[in-house]
Amino acid sequence: MKRFVLLAGLMLGASGAMAAEPIEGSWKTASGETAQIAKCGGAFCVTLKTGKHAGKQIGKMDGKGDDYSGQITDPANDKTYSGSGSVTGNSLKMKGCVMKILCKTQTWTRI
Repeated sequence: MKRFVLLAGLMLGASGAMAAEPIEGSWKTASGETAQIAKCGGAFCVTLKTGKHAGKQIGKMDGKGDDYSGQITDPANDKTYSGSGSVTGNSLKMKGCVMKILCKTQTWTRI
């Protein structure tokens, strides 16, 4: 029993020390386009790579680890919202809000 508890403790310690998944990379958006997130200055820029608005920068976020915040623009109507992103494995939950009350969330998938 002691061996099991020790092994479980070592496994939990190792998983807690694992690095967070980076936000940088290529992501499939909820509407099916590909967005590239890359460092730009001290932040991360979100640029569409495919679709009608390919080449357009639609966001800029600051943060590290799993959580990011900044601004995100809806390319269809060119409106900018306060936004946040949270990375979990190969999923990126993107949230855009108007006045921190009316929010819309999308889940993007790493490709």
